[in-house]
Amino acid sequence: MSMKKVVLSAMLLAGLAGTAQAQSNVSLGLKAGATLSDFTGEQASAYKSIVGFNVGVFANIGFTRMLAFQPEIMYSRKGAKLETPDITTHLDYVDVPLVFHVNADGLFFEAGPQVGFLVSAKNKTSNVSTDVKPTFNTVDAGYVFGLGYQRKTGLGVGLRYNGGFTNVVKSYTVGNTKVQDNIRNSAFQLYLTYSLNGR
Repeated sequence: MSMKKVVLSAMLLAGLAGTAQAQSNVSLGLKAGATLSDFTGEQASAYKSIVGFNVGVFANIGFTRMLAFQPEIMYSRKGAKLETPDITTHLDYVDVPLVFHVNADGLFFEAGPQVGFLVSAKNKTSNVSTDVKPTFNTVDAGYVFGLGYQRKTGLGVGLRYNGGFTNVVKSYTVGNTKVQDNIRNSAFQLYLTYSLNGR
């Protein structure tokens, strides 16, 4: 993962935080939840879902009463599980979703692009954990969409689908042939939010 990109993302959100002090249509918040993740693609049929987590911060920028833009910085655990052999793959990302919200009296619909930076990749068996980060791509481009509800108190709940455009596994060579497995991230995220400025 490029730490420079993560630092730049953090600086962007910090800049938005400064803007929030001067503009009432910008609110900062925290979010955390559970993730049900899997792999999808032609070579992913043997994988099963695992439970992970997501936690982070966001800045909600209201353009109108109905439309808002919400950049986020999230730490997310994704991955999947093989049953034969019994191996669980944990992929930890710093995700940066850039999400547009359509609001309707507390109810909201959301969609937008996302880029993830791989922090850690491990294969786990019953008693052994192996670092496999060199075999995975460090950047994961994808998209998100979902819906949720936020109360005027600032508390909210949401359900989001998180899909990948790019393969998570690096290409490799067999003999003189370059091979690229078609395996992408796929995850449902159930989360709670708290907006420091209320709705």
